[in-house]
Amino acid sequence: METFNAIILGIVEGLTEFLPVSSTGHMILVEQLLHIDGSQAPWNVLLWVSQFAAILAVIVYFWRDLWRRIVTPLARFRRRPPFGSPAALRSPLGDVLRDHILTKLAAAMIPTVVLAVALKKYLDPLEQMPVAVAVALILGALAMEYIDRRFRRQIPQALEQVTLAQAFLIGVIQCLSMWPGVSRAAATIMGGMVLGLTPRVATEFSFYLAIPTMLAAAVYTLGRHRQELAGANIGLLLIGSATAFVVALLVVATFLGYVRRYRFTPFVVYRIVLGLAVLVCYFVGRG
Repeated sequence: METFNAIILGIVEGLTEFLPVSSTGHMILVEQLLHIDGSQAPWNVLLWVSQFAAILAVIVYFWRDLWRRIVTPLARFRRRPPFGSPAALRSPLGDVLRDHILTKLAAAMIPTVVLAVALKKYLDPLEQMPVAVAVALILGALAMEYIDRRFRRQIPQALEQVTLAQAFLIGVIQCLSMWPGVSRAAATIMGGMVLGLTPRVATEFSFYLAIPTMLAAAVYTLGRHRQELAGANIGLLLIGSATAFVVALLVVATFLGYVRRYRFTPFVVYRIVLGLAVLVCYFVGRG
């Protein structure tokens, strides 16, 4: 049963990490359905390790674009004109760094790290409250529907056009996802659309931002629970993570094609139905 549970959780993580439905909220709900104590090893680590595996799927899928966006601007600077020439003055190192994808991701990470350190201990207890997850699912769905109708743009746009200010503000908005059920993907994609990005570019930036965000969370969690990573626990973590990687790889490719052509309405409906179902089950069970 533990192997089965690890596979199920890996599937859930892979399916939901990059969709605007809240992977953390789903993992919490599924753990309760499977009667898993999420505070005990290895389940207290699997959430973060499987998220890291899902991030590896993004790196694998985008590796050519990542290489081009990280290396090409720096290579272009190395081939810059002689220092002091008019051409060199028009393309200083500062401009290269300002427009680099790593600089924009760093700008987005600043508010995430600061607020995560400040608020994590206050928001962690919400993970054990199904009502908090359900409310976040429903309210988030309503916000998604409004933003999708009000701010959807269909104009030619590239990821390179995301500004430092937009990146920083997306990082601020990402902090909303510390409330279980909000969804990191939903917060960053919808936030990007409000700030002027197309659904495609907002989704790409959300995927890229997931890499440092979830890597930092996974490393932090593994460091805290390193003494529990032994024996059978390692096997279950590997099974769950491998499952999450394969499923996430399929989801990333499919979702990028979807957002280019369709609205987010199916995810809105799903979040509302799931949130209402959780509320009904919770209050019926208490009654």
